[in-house]
Amino acid sequence: MKLPPDVEFHEDIRLLVYRPRGSIDESAINKITSVIDDLEAATQEPFNRFSDTLEAHEVELNFRYVIHVSLHLRLVHKGRAPVKSAILATDSTLIHYARLLALLTQGSSIKVQVFQDRKEAAQWLHVPVERLTQKA
Repeated sequence: MKLPPDVEFHEDIRLLVYRPRGSIDESAINKITSVIDDLEAATQEPFNRFSDTLEAHEVELNFRYVIHVSLHLRLVHKGRAPVKSAILATDSTLIHYARLLALLTQGSSIKVQVFQDRKEAAQWLHVPVERLTQKA
């Protein structure tokens, strides 16, 4: 499966890494959600996610859309094996929306947690921090 340039999949550790740049808007979220849905259908095995939003400089989202995405995730993951989604963010708006996503997915098989430190995200995901660091 051909992945967009801002997405990596590490099959050996079952980890998808997403590194959005510039603006995070509904189009960007729809794109990564579609990639994840397609990859889940193709692999038939659960995998964790890591979103590194440090290169995103603009956020064009709203509560209604984040609620919509959260409900989509809850429905798609109903009855599936648990997965973790770590979001690395320092922008206050991104942190706010990521925490809302984490709150709205509580009780589902997808566990979302927001981090401001890459090492803490790596520990939570049980992966080497080097795997979360962008290659030069």
